[in-house]
Amino acid sequence: MSLDTATPIRLSELAGIIYQVIDEVFKQQSFWVVADIANHSFKPASSHHYFDLVEKDQGSAALISRIPTRSWADGSSRIAAFEQATGQKFGNDLRVLVQVSIFYHAVYGLQLTLTDIDTGFTLGALEQQKQATLLRLVKDNTEHIRLNNGVYSTSNQQLRLPAVIQNIAVISSSTSAGLEDFLHTLNNNAFNYRFRTDTYNSVVQGELNAQVVVDQLIAIYNAQNDYDAVVLIRGGGAQTDLLLFEQYSIGRAIARFPIPVITGIGHQKNETVADLMAHTAVKTPTKAAEMIVAHNRAFSDELLSFEKNMIIRSQQILARQNRLLSQVSQQFLTGAGHYLSAQKQDLSALSSVLARRPGQMLYEKQKDLQSMVGRMGYASQYFLKTEQGHINNYAALIRLMSPENVMKKGFALIRQNGKIISDPASVSPGNQIDIILAGEEIEVIVNNKKAYDGRDFNL
Repeated sequence: MSLDTATPIRLSELAGIIYQVIDEVFKQQSFWVVADIANHSFKPASSHHYFDLVEKDQGSAALISRIPTRSWADGSSRIAAFEQATGQKFGNDLRVLVQVSIFYHAVYGLQLTLTDIDTGFTLGALEQQKQATLLRLVKDNTEHIRLNNGVYSTSNQQLRLPAVIQNIAVISSSTSAGLEDFLHTLNNNAFNYRFRTDTYNSVVQGELNAQVVVDQLIAIYNAQNDYDAVVLIRGGGAQTDLLLFEQYSIGRAIARFPIPVITGIGHQKNETVADLMAHTAVKTPTKAAEMIVAHNRAFSDELLSFEKNMIIRSQQILARQNRLLSQVSQQFLTGAGHYLSAQKQDLSALSSVLARRPGQMLYEKQKDLQSMVGRMGYASQYFLKTEQGHINNYAALIRLMSPENVMKKGFALIRQNGKIISDPASVSPGNQIDIILAGEEIEVIVNNKKAYDGRDFNL
């Protein structure tokens, strides 16, 4: 095409020439392009996507290229299929392999039209990045992170959770729905447990914000508030929304942290690097709260079982001592009877002698007998007093371990149909149960009952 560049033309004419050149060169052609998504918007009514395909320098993150892109018709259906297959929302910061065609518009300029998207590329790239991060964590932190038979073991996982978790540091976004769910579940537990929670606000999305989370872990450590556990939560999202928790710095900080870390970041599929490094990983913020309540409940059940065993054991000891005392008393009375009978016989024999001896001998024998009877009385009183002391000690122990004293310490008994129960299998939704506290009895109707798996109450 020959153009007279010296003769002025209208802008629309120039736009037409550009369109003609691009159309002749790229007509019926398409290209597979690797790029990141930026400035994405979606129009549900028309199912149209509008976004930029961008490329950044890997070292400085400076923008190298940017081309506006759109997706209509077949392209939008391919995006929908991508989201369904991967569980990822098509949006900003997502690296993709897409098929595009080139188009020029006189008003909107050069544009690309997305016609297809490769689902395997995105998932494969994320998994490769995750495995590289895990390999680096193991290699660079041999004292704190180990890999044995495909299972990661960290210093944080070796910490022991306290028997009762009460003081909790929470890392979360201040506006996160997950934080609300966690606090609601924790503070409205069925057992009336009370917790102290301190929230350390942090950005929990975007891989470039990893240092913000690490800084909050440092703040928790420096606070020296004797926290029982740290809970890292997020309200959920697609795998690409959770890239923050795949970062090396967060994984390293969690693995080395001296307080047990519990993660509940809202994922339903694969575990993140943060999950693999943490002491305990659950799926959601709600599950994190339920796990803590269940942990405390397990200790409470163990304590109640110990109390029950102590009462039974004390009753057994008391019954055995009572039987022993009864046996000893009977033996004593029998022995005393035999002794007195023998003495009576001796006295009778003596009487016959005294009939022939002076009155002085009779007087002396009577004194001996009185002294002997006195010693026998003192011995019997001392024995009975000693045994009564043993009985009083066992009675005091029983009173100490009585349900009334235990309930004054904050525990409760649960009664159903007039019987104290400890087996949750005997309670079903709709049942009426009585909760017996110190000085008060509460009648309740069971609304719900949840199963507990035993796990989901320590840089």
